[in-house]
Amino acid sequence: MSSAKNININLKIWRQKNAQAKGSMETYKLDNVSTASSFLEMLDQLNEQLINDKKSPVAFDHDCREGICGMCSLYINGRAHGPETGTTTCQLHMRKFKDGDTIFIEPFRSKAFPVVKDLVVDRSSFDRIQQAGGFVSVNTSGRTIDANATPVPKHDADRAFEAAACIGCGACVATCKNGSAMLFVGAKVSQYALLPQGKVEATARVLNMVRQMDEEGFGNCTNTGACEVECPKGISLENIARMNREYLAASLK
Repeated sequence: MSSAKNININLKIWRQKNAQAKGSMETYKLDNVSTASSFLEMLDQLNEQLINDKKSPVAFDHDCREGICGMCSLYINGRAHGPETGTTTCQLHMRKFKDGDTIFIEPFRSKAFPVVKDLVVDRSSFDRIQQAGGFVSVNTSGRTIDANATPVPKHDADRAFEAAACIGCGACVATCKNGSAMLFVGAKVSQYALLPQGKVEATARVLNMVRQMDEEGFGNCTNTGACEVECPKGISLENIARMNREYLAASLK
């Protein structure tokens, strides 16, 4: 038997027409929201109501809605992705809220994540960091070595997989008081640094990715640890330490 029920909520949502316009918080009342619905389904319901009232719907990012792609990044009641730790916005459900609650919804705030419209931000800075070095070059001459032919210690493989779990959502940046992207960059550097396939380009990779991170306008890390707490995939601060070691070693070569 389903325990779902309907609740009435008040929403305070950041509305901004475009990147140049001045934004503000707008208030909406939404009734009969099922607690079985996801947070994004609730926003879909709100937009349907706004469209029926001949008003502009709220723009927000989404794609897979399965906690994989990192697109649906919202700042909910003062926390990146909302009140449930280890959960992306799309996996947050309305059962976490009560009847009569007021929910504040904002875009991720960072100089490097400019607002495009309403709750949508431009996170292409992450793409440029990846393009600067977040890859391995593979010999495709016809004499390519099978990846499984290269032994990898279990401990290293596990840590590489843990780093690779980063979905690039930007929660680390949004929650950091400095707007630092070092958890993201640290994870991307680590997933290659821990594997033999990533050793060949290790020096250029970390130097190029850190340089691009700085050029994008991200802040520095002061070891507060908020990024790890709010990361929906639990990426560890150890990856920042590993990136710093890689960077120091590369700088001395």
